[in-house]
Parts: sequence; C-alpha cells; structure tokens
Amino acid sequence: MIHPVNESDARISIGPFALGSGYLLPEVTVAYATHGRLAADGRNAILVTHGYTASHQMLAHGAGVAEGSWAPLIGPGKPLDTERFFIVCSNILGSSYGTTGPASTDPRSGRPYGHDFPDITFTDIVGVQRRLLERLGVRHLRAVVGPSYGGFQALQWAVDHADMVDAIGVIASAPFFPRNEYTDLGVLQAQLGADPAWRAAAYPGRGQMRATLHALRVKTLMTYGMDAVLQDQGLDAAARAQRIAAMADGWARDFDPGSLVVLLKAGLAFDVRARLHEIRADVLHVIASTDTLFPPNEEHASDLVVPGAKLRYVEMDTPYGHTATGPAHALWSDALRELLDHRT
Repeated sequence: MIHPVNESDARISIGPFALGSGYLLPEVTVAYATHGRLAADGRNAILVTHGYTASHQMLAHGAGVAEGSWAPLIGPGKPLDTERFFIVCSNILGSSYGTTGPASTDPRSGRPYGHDFPDITFTDIVGVQRRLLERLGVRHLRAVVGPSYGGFQALQWAVDHADMVDAIGVIASAPFFPRNEYTDLGVLQAQLGADPAWRAAAYPGRGQMRATLHALRVKTLMTYGMDAVLQDQGLDAAARAQRIAAMADGWARDFDPGSLVVLLKAGLAFDVRARLHEIRADVLHVIASTDTLFPPNEEHASDLVVPGAKLRYVEMDTPYGHTATGPAHALWSDALRELLDHRT
C-alpha cells in the first residue's frame, strides 16, 4: 500500500471506540496530517505526537507557536526524512482540532458532549492512534516521538504496544506528570468557572470564553519561555508583549476550554514508572536546562531502558525553557537522527 504524499489536514472516522473505562464513544473522528510515503510493507512509519494544547499541524511550515514548532525537523535529508519515512501526526482524542472531544457533537443527542465528555486515559489516546494507523496501512512504527504531553504518548506506546515500536523520543517530558502550580486541576477549574459562559446551561462554543483563555495562554507562554525565544529574535519588550498577545489571541479563538480539563485530567493520571521494565524500544530522552515543567533529572532517563535497548539522554543548555524543543532543535536533532538510524 502506498499512501499519498503530504496529506496536510485530513479527517477519518474510525467508528465506535470503547474507552478503558467501558464508556462507548459511538463514533470517533480523527484529524491528522501525513508526510512522505508508506512503504509497501507498512513498516517505515513514524508517529509524531503533539503537546497538551497543540495539534496535528506541529510539523507544518508557517504555522503558529506550537503548530509548526517542529517544522525544521522534517523534510528530505532532515531527521524526520520524508524520503525515508512515512510520518503521521494525529490530533489526539479529547483535543480541539478535529478529533472527537468535548466540543464534538454526540450522535446520540445531536448536541456537543460538553461537560459530559468522559474521562480518558493515555491508553485510550494511544488506542485511537493505533486504530488510525491501521486504517492508513501502518503495520509497524519505526518510532514514536513527541514533546511534553507527546512524550507521555510515546511512553504509553512503548509499554502498551512494545512489539510494534522500535524507538521512542521522550522530549521535554517524563514518565509521569510532575505536580506543580502549572498542573493544578483545581486552579484551572476555578479559572474557567469564573467565566459566566462556563457556568451557563449551554456548553460554550469556541470563542465565547476568549478573554479567559487569552489570559491563561499569555501566562503559559511567558512561563514556558516564549519571551526568551522572541528576545533572541531581536524583539524589544513591547514587541515581545504584542507578539505573545497575538499568539494567545489566535489560540483562545480556536481552542475548546473543555479540552483543557479533559486532557489535564488524563495527564495527571499518567504514570508509567511501574511499567518501564516493559519497554523494548530504544529511547531518546531530551530535557531543557531551564524547563520549569520537566526540570532536568537524569535518574528518570536511566529508568527508561532495559538490557538490549539503546538510551541517550540529552540536556539542552538553553534559556527557552519548556518551549525549547522547536527553537533549540539544533541542540538535539542529531540525537534524533541517530535514534532513527539505529536498527535500520
């Protein structure tokens, strides 16, 4: 089977999907992008997984702050080599960019799932991705690679489907979600609950909580290092503030606040430390020296490997914090290339 080259924003129904909790989603749609060609044996695929509030467009050139952040890594001769690999990036279950989530219509009621969208786990997220890959003809994964929340997905793949994955890239991530003020569910729920649209009888549509989401996004971008990225691009303080406000406004217009809650709950429940011995894949673990969400911890990396597999730990010396995986790609892209070259 040969899959089309560069399907940049596709949608596919994978039918009904039973969550691990037993809840049945009657129909799940997945949004995805592909790059390169699938080999006849279906074994040259790489799944690139995105972060908490990002989308399947993280490899797209000319996109936004998260979308497009990994564009420098993809293309002929680059680590994500489109002449060698079939690269898939799918929007995750529960998100806001085309895959079934809280803003999606429940076919049983004709209304958005809204606050009634069920809790999900990373096993559910990975299960939906596997169903998508099967639909695309993928039989084996050369690698699963992703930043932050995407690193959780890579790890979940490595423990749930150990025989299907050769390598994983756990980038600015860890085998569990560290608790801190930025990952506090109660704080998020209080911030959303202060907005009348969140408390209304009807579930808020996109754009109805724009001011609330804008404020949340500005704080996140500042916390995670975007100001340092823009400063190194030569912008003065006023220009940086204006640019961050524009980034936040675009995200606040498009993102569903219900996805923030659903995906944060899933993240807080994620912890595969007790299953790390099940990993058979080669592992690349990359951390930024100034990351406040996933601070450097080489002990975590040493836990991510079993005898016979290859491990590389890279600590990027960068002021860009949690945002660094894209802007500081040159600090770890050679390690990614080596990961993908191993076992080939």
